[in-house]
Amino acid sequence: MARPQAEAQSPAPSPALSAPSGSPPRSNELDVIGVCKRYASGQASGGVLQVLDNIDLHVPAGQFISIVGASGCGKSTLLRLILGLDGEFEGRILLDGKPISGTGPERGIVFQDHRLFPWLTVEQNIGIGLRNAPFNAAKKRDLIAGHVALVSLEGFEKSYPHQISGGMAQRVAIARGLVNRPRVLLLDEPFGALDALTRSRLQAELQRIWQKERITMLLVTHDVEEAVFLGDRVVVMQPHPGRIRRSVQVDLPRPRNRSDPRFIQLRDDVLSDFLDIDPDRTDQAIPRDGGGIRPLSFDVLGMAW
Repeated sequence: MARPQAEAQSPAPSPALSAPSGSPPRSNELDVIGVCKRYASGQASGGVLQVLDNIDLHVPAGQFISIVGASGCGKSTLLRLILGLDGEFEGRILLDGKPISGTGPERGIVFQDHRLFPWLTVEQNIGIGLRNAPFNAAKKRDLIAGHVALVSLEGFEKSYPHQISGGMAQRVAIARGLVNRPRVLLLDEPFGALDALTRSRLQAELQRIWQKERITMLLVTHDVEEAVFLGDRVVVMQPHPGRIRRSVQVDLPRPRNRSDPRFIQLRDDVLSDFLDIDPDRTDQAIPRDGGGIRPLSFDVLGMAW
């Protein structure tokens, strides 16, 4: 498959949202080296359930990496380990060459459900991300206002979660995850609970935010099209135990065009890992309801793991 030229670098992040001046330079590279994770099986006879097996993953600074896989492949478990919620594993997880230790402000997280506090306003929920930040009140107000603008929620600062849509609430969650300027932002199926139209809009919004801020991002999803749309690279995982099957480079210009034949070919190439098909074979198409054929795709099959 022909590869397009690499995209030109986006402009540097807005100074209002950049790390404080005087901070030492950091590469924000993430390395997962030989990581294995096991749990007690829960069976009366004892035994061990291996969830992750020898995971090796290098995430260069400023890249957007998508991890896609079937349910049970351990992709969310891997995010928990990187976030520092579980320290019992074999192998190493390094940020800028240093082992992670527990949770920390340098690693942010956005979950599938927005987890906003219902008694706090939009700006107050975003401000939760700054509760331990070493900034004065004026600096925090500036950061909150900047991130309200970043996710295009101006005019809704005083609104409560029940007064905004699910998509808007998820944008608040993204702003909260970014407001303290984490070096790595982890996204655990952040749009999985949304309807298809809202999900598509927020995927485009997240792509815009990443292009502007260039924070290292690691997305876990079961949606192959989402993975290709957002990622510089798509890491395909397989289950029982969870391991990396392959890594696919997405050399497509941004903003991504879902109707681009190169995008469709890449999407169906990744999807073939789950269907054991060759995406270039036309005899593996399925009929439309009204006759004719179209290639197999994630959307056509309506698969959800």
